[in-house]
Amino acid sequence: MSRDDEHMRLEDETVLITGAASGIGRETAERCANEGAHVVVTDVDDDGGETTVDAIDAAGGDAEYRRLDVTDSDRVHEVIDDVATTHGLDVLINNAGTGHPSSSLEEIDDGIRDFVVDVNINGVWNGCHAALPHMKDQGHGSIVNVGSLASILGLPKQAVYSTTKAAVLNLTRTIAAEAGPYGVRANAVCPGFTETQMLEQYLAIQEDPEAAREAMAEQYPLKRLGKPEEIASAIVFLSSEEASFVSGHGLVVDGGFSTC
Repeated sequence: MSRDDEHMRLEDETVLITGAASGIGRETAERCANEGAHVVVTDVDDDGGETTVDAIDAAGGDAEYRRLDVTDSDRVHEVIDDVATTHGLDVLINNAGTGHPSSSLEEIDDGIRDFVVDVNINGVWNGCHAALPHMKDQGHGSIVNVGSLASILGLPKQAVYSTTKAAVLNLTRTIAAEAGPYGVRANAVCPGFTETQMLEQYLAIQEDPEAAREAMAEQYPLKRLGKPEEIASAIVFLSSEEASFVSGHGLVVDGGFSTC
């Protein structure tokens, strides 16, 4: 993809992104391709994943789609091993995640708890577990895990989500400490509420979705919610050599919410 007179930050690198069929994942995939990467788009939403690839192809980028359920450890290893063997693996972006309806801890169904834990913790674990041997062997690599504002704050009525996203941040720090001597960096991006499909699903179950959106935005010093492209910018930065001395960091992208 041509970016005249600009350095492409991920030129000739291979980037694998989970949950890239929509929202932050799709925006990040398109941005990585625009920065010169070969992008491996993965998701369980085949139509959405193919749409992401089509958008990248139409813009002159380089991408492929692989169906991937991040909770299936064997499949995660199969896909990552194949990508690393075929293309090399320079960047892994663990973006796939899920939420749950607002509910007090004692009212959360065990099935919901287990599903959210499986996607948000085990899914990230599986990706890192599969990618790290390849990155260590080649002597370089960047892992970016997508956490949340809930990684650093306990959000009321979001006990399971907050627990899982806090785990993502500390797992990231542990990987940075362990894998740093092998030339591998690990960081997390911690977004505030962002205009994504997940947010729309959350708002749809509120009594007055538009009022809920406005009330949410009012909590932010910038008086608005985040945009997927703003989160993607942070992810691309941490993925690239511009962040070559950044590791073990949780980059909060929340419009100032956590300062209040």
